[in-house]
Amino acid sequence: MKRAGSSASSLTLPPEDEAVLRHALEQAGCRFTRQRAAVFAYLRSVRSHPTADEVYTAVRTVVPSISLATVYKSLEALVACRLAAKLPGDGPARYDCRTDNHFHLRCLRTGQIRDLDAPPGSLLDKLDPEVLEDLRRQGFHVTDYRLELLGYFDPAPTPSPASAR
Repeated sequence: MKRAGSSASSLTLPPEDEAVLRHALEQAGCRFTRQRAAVFAYLRSVRSHPTADEVYTAVRTVVPSISLATVYKSLEALVACRLAAKLPGDGPARYDCRTDNHFHLRCLRTGQIRDLDAPPGSLLDKLDPEVLEDLRRQGFHVTDYRLELLGYFDPAPTPSPASAR
C-alpha cells in the first residue's frame, strides 16, 4: 500500500487514491467530503495506529474547522467502506489503514500498537488439524482471522551481544 506524505500539512490524496476513496464511500452509501479525505490521507501517512483524538489533533492543522465528532464519523465511514480497521482494546480504539491480513503487537502499558512483520498466510496451516475439524463439526468455517500479541515494549531497546560485535 502506498503511503501519502507523513507531514500533517500534506494531507492531500493523489488522484488515484481519491478515486478509490470516492468509490469505496459511494459503495458503502457514504458521501465523499474534504474532511473524510483528510482523515484518510492522515491514516495512510502514518505507520502508528492512532486514536481518534490523535487523528483529530493532526487533521486540525490542515482543516482547522473540523470537529472531533466529524473525525469520529469519518473514521467510522472509513471502517464501513473497509478502507480502515478499528482496533478496539482496553483504552480508546485505534485505527489502521492497513486492511490486509497482518498481525499486531499491543503494549499493555502504553496501548501502543505496532504491525508485526510476519507472513500471515501460514497461521491457519499451523493450527492443529483437530482444531479445524472441531470447528467444522460445530458448523464454523474459518474465512478470516486476526492475531494480536500482547506484552510490553522495552522503554529503550538494548543491543544484543551478537549485534555489539
